[in-house]
Amino acid sequence: MPELPDIELYLHALRPRLVGRPILGIRLASPFLLRTTTPDIQTLVGRTVTGLHRMGKRVVIDTDGAHLVIHLMIAGRFQWKPEHSPIPRRLGLLAIDVAGGTLLLTEAGTTRRAAAHVVADAAALEAMDPGGLEMLSATPEQFRETLARERHTLKRTLTDPTLFSGIGNAYSDEILHRARLSPMRMSDALTPDQSDALYAAIRAVLQEWRDTLIAETGDTFPAKVSAFRAGMAAHGRYGQPCPVCGTPIQRLRYAANEANYCPTCQTDGRLLADRGLSRLLKSDWPRSLEELERRKAAYRTPGAD
Repeated sequence: MPELPDIELYLHALRPRLVGRPILGIRLASPFLLRTTTPDIQTLVGRTVTGLHRMGKRVVIDTDGAHLVIHLMIAGRFQWKPEHSPIPRRLGLLAIDVAGGTLLLTEAGTTRRAAAHVVADAAALEAMDPGGLEMLSATPEQFRETLARERHTLKRTLTDPTLFSGIGNAYSDEILHRARLSPMRMSDALTPDQSDALYAAIRAVLQEWRDTLIAETGDTFPAKVSAFRAGMAAHGRYGQPCPVCGTPIQRLRYAANEANYCPTCQTDGRLLADRGLSRLLKSDWPRSLEELERRKAAYRTPGAD
């Protein structure tokens, strides 16, 4: 799912292509995309795009009189094509035509989760905001207050859109690796130094990746927005060496998500118990990376106990 750095990359690319231009046409290919009926989406035609901004993980297209809010979810992506380009038959959901080009919204896979809302005014737009703290402008005091609001694991806390804005599965892994904190550490169990380290890590990781992606893309339109990027320290790097200490990155799978972490840097060498496997193995669950490697070696050796 595109997160804060990825959404900011899209906004950087879309502003010079949309702002100041009237919407010439809107073509809706999937009725399941649109989650509102009033105002009608066609009322946007003829209006001028006055700005774009991010609301959590949503892209908001502002016009002179209404707003189009798009949530890309996991597989939704934007494409910029020549004016009046056709909508791709299998993946296409929406086309917005302006002078000079067409903005396409596509979604991979067969499950349609991307969503679009048309809202009439600022009050309706504000009601859609999950309310998470914007960490790139937050003070340490605001961060500590938000962190203490509910008691959850750090992984869950960082990815809760009502607590923190724009952070999801990928960048929470990177943040916790940078802060050297376990994803399963409870949010109310941090020392002042750990809280300060987490605050600094959130701001640094989000800003660095935002700036890096924008610099790499330049004036072109981003062709590949992915949760897995070369240069990440932990996310998507299961089994690969930690860039800090060389320990193989481990993963913890739960529900439909997973957390990637370094045992040496984040958990004092302990392996976090995967919920499904720990139920299966119970007391046989390896407690350290060394124990895990011994068991792997024994499994590979014929006749080993």
